[in-house]
Amino acid sequence: MVIPKTNAMRMLDRARIPFEAHVYGAGGFMDGPSVAAAIGTPPSMVYKTLVARGAGGGVYVFVIPVEKELDLKAAARAVSEKSAAMVHVSEITPLTGYVKGGCSPIGMKKPYPTVLDLSAKDLPRIIVSGGKIGLQIGLSPGDLCRLIGAGFAPVTV
Repeated sequence: MVIPKTNAMRMLDRARIPFEAHVYGAGGFMDGPSVAAAIGTPPSMVYKTLVARGAGGGVYVFVIPVEKELDLKAAARAVSEKSAAMVHVSEITPLTGYVKGGCSPIGMKKPYPTVLDLSAKDLPRIIVSGGKIGLQIGLSPGDLCRLIGAGFAPVTV
């Protein structure tokens, strides 16, 4: 099966970062644990990409385990903001170039400050969106951080 390359995959190829593509059938609503089951991976290894706005107006990206919730106070602290709030779903595509459910931390329209939850730091691999619904990519969290200039912080509840 030939998988069409997404912007995220092209960026990984250009940087010579190894990754695996995981394709799944995306019929109907699928939450993170359902995606993990569809690709045969423990949910603890699958991470979702969330976009928030700080009190100062800055846009930030948080990559957290699919079974966890973003702690907005911890997220704000991690990016030196007084507070943070999730962006409205209608803002996701204009800000990132991706759609809800297919938002990858790699290859957004702009390089937003990005934080991976500390839980990813010692994992050999994590799985994140590949840039479209039905596609996930597995890679080293260290490689991901180096590619997008991200850091680690405890940002989940």
